[in-house]
Amino acid sequence: MQEAVQPLRSPKRNFLKEALAGTEQDFTQGSLTQGIALLAIPTVLEMVMESTFGIVDAFWVAHLGADAIATVGLTESLVVLIFSIALGLSVAATATVARRIGEKDSEGASIAAVQVIGCGILVGVFTGIAGWHFAPQLLAWMHASPEVVRSGSRFTSIALGSNICIMLLFLINGIFRGAGDAAIAMRTLWLANLINLSLDPLFINGWAGFPRLGVTGAAVSTTTGRSIGVLYQLYILFGGRSRIAVARRHLRVHWNVLRRLLRVGSVAMLQYFIAIASWVGLTRLNAGFGSAAAAGYTLAMRMIMFAILPSWGISSAAATLVGQNLGAGRPERSERAVWLAGIYNMCFLTVVGAGLFTFAPPLVRLFTTDSAVTPLGVACLRYISVGYPFYAWGMILEQAFNGAGDTVTPTWVNFFCYWLLQIPLAWWLAGSTPMGPRGVYLATPSVESLMAVVCVILFRQGKWKRVKI
Repeated sequence: MQEAVQPLRSPKRNFLKEALAGTEQDFTQGSLTQGIALLAIPTVLEMVMESTFGIVDAFWVAHLGADAIATVGLTESLVVLIFSIALGLSVAATATVARRIGEKDSEGASIAAVQVIGCGILVGVFTGIAGWHFAPQLLAWMHASPEVVRSGSRFTSIALGSNICIMLLFLINGIFRGAGDAAIAMRTLWLANLINLSLDPLFINGWAGFPRLGVTGAAVSTTTGRSIGVLYQLYILFGGRSRIAVARRHLRVHWNVLRRLLRVGSVAMLQYFIAIASWVGLTRLNAGFGSAAAAGYTLAMRMIMFAILPSWGISSAAATLVGQNLGAGRPERSERAVWLAGIYNMCFLTVVGAGLFTFAPPLVRLFTTDSAVTPLGVACLRYISVGYPFYAWGMILEQAFNGAGDTVTPTWVNFFCYWLLQIPLAWWLAGSTPMGPRGVYLATPSVESLMAVVCVILFRQGKWKRVKI
């Protein structure tokens, strides 16, 4: 472990500047601690911006009334399905590009990038046309009221019709992360979201001479921001301004590369779909106990997700380090990177979990003083925060498998733990014991902790080191 814990080579100020501006460091050698930080810091800041966008966007839409809020919420439930496709292909992009970069095969990395982008364009165009055309029917299928269908169809048409932007943002950022250019991925999301935040009030309220579009303006703003973000990504890729550069000679189909990408990506899509479907199932089960339970669960989950943002950055760093070092023929360094990232993540989330457990009542009261909602929100926050030390390892190890191109293992783990254990356990605890909605809360840390243990056992077996992509 001597290599993994050597001190940083640069002063703190210069190191932070390097993390934000982009680094030329070779992640297959040198300090693993520094490598994790250089990759994690930009990703954390990227996700902070994404979270801030969600809060501000909700603020402007909330002023338009309940129908507008319902339109956005129902449409986001549909967009999540696109996210599962985008995330799956993004996993394949990150793993494949990281492996080629580790092998010092820049040509192979560029070829893989083009195949991924081509897949994203095809999926985005197909789902976009379908979403645009069937927006009213999709809203009705989601049990939207006739008024929401009437007033919100344009919003949904634009939001779903721009699926190609969603796909390419995810996929190209996955390419950048695999190459070790997390700072470029960060700048892309900051650019897209800052434009979105600036345009939201202008298009929604009709300020500064802009047309007043109401809730539709939120979709126009988001699409504009994402489109500009994609144009920036393509400018970087085709301009040779990153570790990976795309030229005209790369713009053709390589069937062998494409088949390998789809093999990895299709399983990863299923992996994310299983997790998302489980979350939807728990949400519906909890909502059966009334609006107070639904509100308490929603508030607690938003705080929980915000609190673990840095952990996503550390997990993303682990995935890149695993892929690049496997490509460089250094599986032992990949393994050390994962254990080190897991220790850092566990220390961080243990402190965060203790804080959420201790300060749960005042945190919930920041959002609501409803006497029916507050105790349920506090209970949810406390139950789930207890499992944070285990979540830390589960997050790192799942992304480590993905970074190695072994998407099959975490998919099976998700299926077994989420669908065969978590949902039945939550249903039994909530419906057959006096716990009520607290049974849903308890099922989450119980199963997530088991998942972490299972992932540790499977990771130690080392089969992920022999996956070919």
